[in-house]
Amino acid sequence: MMDLDGTLLDTLQDLADSMNSTLADFGFPVHELEKFRYFVGEGMENLVKRSLPDSVRTDPDLVSRCFEMMRRTYERNWNAKTRPYPGIPELLDALTARGLKMAVLSNKPHDVVQKVVSGLLPGWRFDAVMGERPPVPRKPDPTSALEIAKRLGVDPGACLYLGDTAVDMKTADAAGMYAVGALWGFRGAEELIAGGARKLVSKPLELLEML
Repeated sequence: MMDLDGTLLDTLQDLADSMNSTLADFGFPVHELEKFRYFVGEGMENLVKRSLPDSVRTDPDLVSRCFEMMRRTYERNWNAKTRPYPGIPELLDALTARGLKMAVLSNKPHDVVQKVVSGLLPGWRFDAVMGERPPVPRKPDPTSALEIAKRLGVDPGACLYLGDTAVDMKTADAAGMYAVGALWGFRGAEELIAGGARKLVSKPLELLEML
C-alpha cells in the first residue's frame, strides 16, 4: 500500500501553484514552495487552513469558500508539473512482475485521487485506489487502510505501507501494517522515525530488499 503525494508523485508544485492562485484571488499573501511541504499531508481542507492568514482561519465560511476555489483550481491544474518520482516506474514494474497486490491510499479527495492515478500512472494495475471520502475519517485513522486490506484479501500484518509523512507512519501503525518512510518525499527522517517508521528508504527500488 502506498501514499500518493510525496511518495509516488511529486505533486508539490501543482498544489502550491493552485493554493497560491486561490490566496491571490482572495487578496491574501502567497507562500514559497518549501512551506507547502508542511502544509500538505492531512487533506486539502487542512492545506487551505494552514495557508490562510491566522486572522481568518477560524472563519468557517471563508475557509469553505477558499476550499471550493482551491479544489476547482487544482482540478484544472493537477497535471501541469506533477510527475512520478525517479525510480517509481521501475518500482511499480518490479512489484507487478512479482505479482504483488498494490493499492494507493491518500488524503486527497477521492475523486481527485482516482483522476490523478489514472492520468499519471496508467501503466500499472492498482487493486484499490482510495482517497478521502466523508464521513470516513482521513488518515491517520486506519479505517480506510483496513478496508483496503480486507478488499484485497490480505491480512493487515502482511501489508507494507510506504509513505513520506508522520501521518502515513501513524496510519500504518494503527492498522498493524509495516511502516516504511520514503526519504525522497515532502518530510525528513526525523519526522518519519517519530511517526513510527520501522524502516527508511532513500530510493524507491530499496523497497524491494524488504520483500
